Amino acid sequence: MSNAAIIAPQRAFGKGRLVAKAAVGRTRIAELYQEGCAKIRLPKTFDGSMEAVLINSSGGLTGGDRMAWKIEAGAATELTVTTQACEKIYKASAGTVDVTTRIDVAAGARVEWLPQETILFDRASLTRSLDVELDDGATFLGVEAVLLGRKAMGEAMQTGLFRDRWRIRVDGRLLHAENLTFADDIAALAARAAVLGDRVAFATLFYTGPDCELLLPRLRAQLETQAGAGVSHVQVGGRDKLVARFAAADGFSLRKILIPVISHLRKQTTVPKVWVL
Repeated sequence: MSNAAIIAPQRAFGKGRLVAKAAVGRTRIAELYQEGCAKIRLPKTFDGSMEAVLINSSGGLTGGDRMAWKIEAGAATELTVTTQACEKIYKASAGTVDVTTRIDVAAGARVEWLPQETILFDRASLTRSLDVELDDGATFLGVEAVLLGRKAMGEAMQTGLFRDRWRIRVDGRLLHAENLTFADDIAALAARAAVLGDRVAFATLFYTGPDCELLLPRLRAQLETQAGAGVSHVQVGGRDKLVARFAAADGFSLRKILIPVISHLRKQTTVPKVWVL
């Protein structure tokens, strides 16, 4: 019998940080840091804004993997952050994937957090958090979309764990908080009418800025004919926010609803080029 030691499986680790500043009429790099499998690429833009593409070079995540992103937008900057591809969360033999994102937005700056979908495979285990700190006068658009397997590939998430935590503050005051947990028999939970009604694709969209009320009528008109979609307009401590929820039969159907909404909130600018419909 072999006495060889059992070697623990290698785990993916990545840490990326981007700090943006305004200079000579454009948004430019102040700091850029990459570690492990976290990479950040900055494709050329043709206006004064910056687009950052986050990449997980490990090709997917599983139990015990860790990713940490930090984005800082200085005063008067315009920054869009997206991902090169959908993030795939594979079956976990042990442990949980941990993904954290921290975004700081200074006064007069605008940040758009537009990652592509997260795909959860059967028996995946993911804990994720999004923490956003806004100065008064900052604008933020955030979207997170999730697929419980790829329906076109005959895949479905039957069991596993998905925890998602959002905290968004303005000058240290809480503006938005939510916690979502899917655990154990996820297929049965998603089948409930009050949850997803057997849909496997869903998304949350958040927007806060000085033009919330101006954007709301058209946003509601876009969603009034869409089953499984709705938007709320809430004011907290004098600050407006829009929160929209979406549920669809599959990822393609979800994108057909999401893309026009995102374009509207981006002043008719379409989604980043790395998104492919």
